[in-house]
Formats: sequence, C-alpha cells, structure tokens
Amino acid sequence: MHPRSFATHFQLERPYPFSMTYNFDRIIDRRRTDSAKWNRYPEDVLPLWVADMDFTAPEPVIRALRDYVEQGLFGYALSAPQELREVIVARLEQLYSWHVAPDALVFPAGVVVGYDQACHALLGPTDGLLIQTPVYPPFLSAAKWAGAQSQEMELTRQADGYYIVDLDRFEAAITEHTRAFLLCNPHNPVGRVFTPAELTAMAEICLRHDITIISDEIHCDLIYSGYRHTPIASLSPEIEARTITVMAPSKTYNIPGLGCAVAIIPNKELRKRYQEAHKGLASHVNNLGYVGALAAYRDGQPWLEACLRYLEANRDFVYRYVATHLPGISVSPMEGTYLAWLDCRQAGLPAEMLPGKFFLEKAKVALNEGATFGKGGEGFVRLNFGCPRAILEQALDRMREALRGTLERWVVVTW
Repeated sequence: MHPRSFATHFQLERPYPFSMTYNFDRIIDRRRTDSAKWNRYPEDVLPLWVADMDFTAPEPVIRALRDYVEQGLFGYALSAPQELREVIVARLEQLYSWHVAPDALVFPAGVVVGYDQACHALLGPTDGLLIQTPVYPPFLSAAKWAGAQSQEMELTRQADGYYIVDLDRFEAAITEHTRAFLLCNPHNPVGRVFTPAELTAMAEICLRHDITIISDEIHCDLIYSGYRHTPIASLSPEIEARTITVMAPSKTYNIPGLGCAVAIIPNKELRKRYQEAHKGLASHVNNLGYVGALAAYRDGQPWLEACLRYLEANRDFVYRYVATHLPGISVSPMEGTYLAWLDCRQAGLPAEMLPGKFFLEKAKVALNEGATFGKGGEGFVRLNFGCPRAILEQALDRMREALRGTLERWVVVTW
C-alpha cells in the first residue's frame, strides 16, 4: 500500500477538528525564531541546507501541543503513551503488512540517538560498522562515538545519476570484524528508495556473515508516486530478528525539534541489549515529543498527503530548472526525501573552491557541501526543496546567475 492511501484504509477518531486546506506557498519569517536553518547564515543568504521544511506543522499537532501546555503540568512522563504504541503498530500493519507487538517499540530521543545507541549496544573496540557512502554525515562518526571501527563501501553512481548497490563490493567490504551494517533507506542524500529485491540481497549477505542490521528509515513516509518504502525488517522473520529499525515523525510532519523517534526491535534479546545501552547515554523523550508524535501519526495524514503533492511538484520543478538553466549540473533521480543531490563536477566552477562554498559566496544560497557526506560526495551539493516554491525559485535563479557570471569570466580569460 502506498503511504498516501493510508488515510483511506485506516481511520482513527480525531479528537481535534482541523482544516483540510493547507497553504504551503505561505512564506514564514523564520529568522524571528531560533531556527538553526535560517539563522546560521547572514540575512542575505537563502538557506536550502539542513533537512528542515519551511512549513508549519499539521494543525492537529499544534492543537495537541497547545492543549498540553495549557494544563501547566510538566512533570516526568512514566513512559511512552500506550495509544502511541498502538497507533504505530497499526500503522506498520496497514502500510507494510508488518506485524509487531507494542512492546517491541523503544523510544529514543531522535533517530541519530537511536542508531548511535544501537552501535553502543552492538559494537566493541575491535568491531566494525559498515556504511554506504555518500551518506548523511552522522553515519560517518557513528562507529567512532561507539569506540568501534568504521568500514565503508561506496554506492555505484550510474551515467544517468541513479545509484545502485554493487553487491560484490558490498560483500567484499565485510571483514571478520564487521558486526553491524548501518543502512539509510530512503537514502539521504542520493534519494533512492531501495526495492525489496535490493534490500533482500543486502540482508541475506548480512545474515550469512552474522551481521546485525541497523536501519535508519526516518524518511520512510516521504515517498513519491510510483515508489514504495519497504522496511528491511519486514522482509522475513529471519531478517527481522537481526534488525533494529529506527523511524520518526520528525521529517514526515516537520517536527524535528520535538525529539521523538521509535526503534522497532521485535527480537527480545536484541531489544534488551539496546535498552541497556541507553543507560547514562541520553535523556528520555520529553512529554511534548510524545504528544506531538501521537497527534502527528494519529491525525496528520491529510496534511502529509497535501505536503507530498507539493513536494513532488517542487521536485519536478527542480528537475526542469536544473536541466534548462544550470549548465554542467545534473540532479540524481529522487524517489523519496525532499533533498536533491546535485552533481556540479562539470559546471566549470573554480578548481580551488568547493561547490557549496561557491554557491554560498557567489549566489548567497546555503547548500550542504557534498564532501561532508563522505567518499563519492566530492563535487556535489545537497539542496533542500522542502520550502515554498517562491523561495526555491529565487534560490535557483541566484545559482543560475552565479554560474552565468563564472562562464562569462571564463570566456573573457580564455579569449
């Protein structure tokens, strides 16, 4: 079942009335808030970097948080609300035909915290953690924070910009010390939503080598038409027993600041090791995180469906704009996430300047530097198109003018 059909197949009582109309074109002055995205750079810079959308959260989430705050009580939460567990369990069943018990869920205070905790649970000083680059930068340091060894294999980029996993290289990267594989699916930054066949092949290799899978699936709900997310643990009981899956409402419903994620660990012994690794490492989810997560998962589907339509239109706008107006730059096919992976290696940029720095200085557009995503990221930038179209278009126009200025200078010099 495609995520967008979730609302029509799974209806829960909505305690709060809310509008069915959403204005994603609305421009909000986020510099008046403590936004990291908008306040890291000077005011003349358009920020399209960190994975934080410029849209207000779903109305049911805002209403639930407001009602909770108005009670005026902020004591310790005993544990995750049972209703939140039940909503997530029902969601996994409806979306993926994946049946898990409510007690299989553990709630870390974020996805990065969640997979770092898994690394602490699974790895010792001589153990290796396998990752696939280019990848979300915190993956690169996950083994280090656990006092273990990082092992890498590079995804294969085809001529059309589409990334695949070379299974021979994947298995060759495994050594006798490899104990865990940290998967990113949907993949950040290359935009892949791995197919069941790809996931099964990787999982079978891991099972043969007695490797536990840690799967970061934070973007699992941000999937475009024609594609479908598959949790790797849902493929078989054998794979499920060797997998820790981490999801969150944070990217889906644009509430990352609330700090709530869920680790799905059906294997009782593996779950015990995971919970024991938490001690002394990180705080629990705060009360507002639980409130926001429950409201989002229970009542946020209409907002998500509208947001996905808007994001897909933005994605297609990026495709057209890059192909038409940004010579020498290409964009990888985007099956999921709201992050575009731009190859700038043929754009004729100054050799001494990384592309992210070039666009920051010459276009006043802040992007993520590709080199920070590890091997295979050099010469690329990551662009966040989870914003009003007017901001996206203005940023791309600035990039176009910066490239034009570079080309004109190059022509003058060579002439």
